[in-house]
Amino acid sequence: MAKLIIEGGKKLEGEIDVQGAKNSALPILSATLLSNGENILHCCPIISDINVATRILRYLGCKASINDHTLIVDSSGMNRCDIPENLMREMRSSIVFLGAIVARAGEAEMYFPGGCELGPRPIDLHLSALRKMGVQIDERYGCISCRVRERLHGAKIVLPFPSVGATENIILAAVLAKGTTVISNAAREPEITDLCDYLCKCGAKIYGFGESTILIDGVDSLEGSVHTIIPDRIVAATLMAAAAVTGSELTINGIITSHLDAVLPLFEDAGCKMRIKDGRLKISCPKRLRAFKSARTMPYPGFPTDAQAVMMSVATVAKGTTVFVENIFDSRYRHVEDLTRLGASIKVANKVAVVEGVEKLFGAKVVAKELRGAASLVVAALGAEGTTEIKGINFLERGYENFEIALAQVGADIKKI
Repeated sequence: MAKLIIEGGKKLEGEIDVQGAKNSALPILSATLLSNGENILHCCPIISDINVATRILRYLGCKASINDHTLIVDSSGMNRCDIPENLMREMRSSIVFLGAIVARAGEAEMYFPGGCELGPRPIDLHLSALRKMGVQIDERYGCISCRVRERLHGAKIVLPFPSVGATENIILAAVLAKGTTVISNAAREPEITDLCDYLCKCGAKIYGFGESTILIDGVDSLEGSVHTIIPDRIVAATLMAAAAVTGSELTINGIITSHLDAVLPLFEDAGCKMRIKDGRLKISCPKRLRAFKSARTMPYPGFPTDAQAVMMSVATVAKGTTVFVENIFDSRYRHVEDLTRLGASIKVANKVAVVEGVEKLFGAKVVAKELRGAASLVVAALGAEGTTEIKGINFLERGYENFEIALAQVGADIKKI
């Protein structure tokens, strides 16, 4: 099993590029099932989740190949409508294929998804919405069997919570459905907008994406297109966090500033200075950070739950007290135990974590338990005194492309063995 060895306390310096967004690429890969002809996707991250998604596409009968971050998919040969349990369990967001397969084939069979263990991530919102659109669903022994008698039809769907996954599945099902679908309280994340941008290039009629109400007029067919995946805002936040804990100056290329609006003020409160121009962000960080008081995870445009763990690593070495409130997932403080092994002072009670900043962290042996927690351990280790050994980096590789190589190129002492 691979692990990372990090010698902390090294300053970072230079420029680093942000990879394409994992949470954008995955639903777009699912959406390629809906189009006729070839799709060319640029800036696709080369990570294990994308590898699983391409294996799912090939299992379904599609052609999928990647070369230098360009992924080419041709779904004209799709000849299956099921996904085996082993593939479903490798990727937590694999459920996003459900809406597309049902829309394309009129039926689907798959198992409940796996991936990171973040507590319950119920898919009842996905299933209840699809039922409203005419899908007959049978859940039995962890398997989901779906059938459509004739053709999916539009529906008015009000989500009790702006679920990203449910919004994506509804959109994927609705673009080829008969009639109009209206999603109220839809998720507004940039990744939703990117999915809709791609689908509109293919010929879909979608209005209002990026807002809380989305309207979709179903069409008879979609064509292949060329699309560039947006940059990964969580990877950008992670790189900024790495600069912060090491007191470094780093230039991050390829960001979309508005996607980071909920994160940037926390770095400013911590004493970091930023200059942003033409998709380039230069962050200059002080020797000792200030606490940024509080961070409450919320649906977009609020502070993202995916950035909570890496920002907690920043707070561990900031002067003062920072309070985190996790409002999205039940089990998203699994990194806390290992941060305390590095010397952090953190107390958790239900949704709240209180971080008392310490002067320095110290290297230790730790084990990552999920994707964003793994990133938080890398960030903390970069700022710690001594050597840190991180196991469980298979979680990190689900969302970060060759992260140890990218960090080493800007001065980190990090290696994978």
